[in-house]
Amino acid sequence: MHLTHELELFPGHKVTQMLFKEVKNAAELRQCAVEGKINGALINPTMLVNPFQVLVAANKAVNSQNNGKMKTRSLYSEIIFNLSPTNNISEAFKRFGCSDGDDSVLVVLIHNEDESQLLADLTARVSGRQVPVEEVSSLTDHAKVKKLYKVTQEEEKSGTLLDAVVCRMAAKDVM
Repeated sequence: MHLTHELELFPGHKVTQMLFKEVKNAAELRQCAVEGKINGALINPTMLVNPFQVLVAANKAVNSQNNGKMKTRSLYSEIIFNLSPTNNISEAFKRFGCSDGDDSVLVVLIHNEDESQLLADLTARVSGRQVPVEEVSSLTDHAKVKKLYKVTQEEEKSGTLLDAVVCRMAAKDVM
């Protein structure tokens, strides 16, 4: 149900993603995250094309943390910020963060130990149904994603939407 990857450039750092549908307590979860009671990023899955997009954001966040160049206060807020094509932090939270009325949420954890207790604790907090992370693409609002990332029809002819999104995420620091 969850998806865990070890970051190749940062041995010992693992990224775990868990997707929940029919979430009834999004407001409570968001408040817990704001208060630091949840060690994870709570992401609105409608703005995600593929779990790979989250891996790119998490990799950038760990890199920024290791180099002392984070633009936000925590590793998890840095993941949400890195999903955005712009450098506006509040806009990133508005677009990609979990909102009070959301009925689905993607939880992202970065850890270096066995994640079973972390996963059990987080799963117990979420009042919703856990589904395979690969189902995130079924929740995607393609029109919103294309508009936010300014993906043109020409671009879609030569590559995938995921290619365009990841390219913009990776290049925003350079622009």
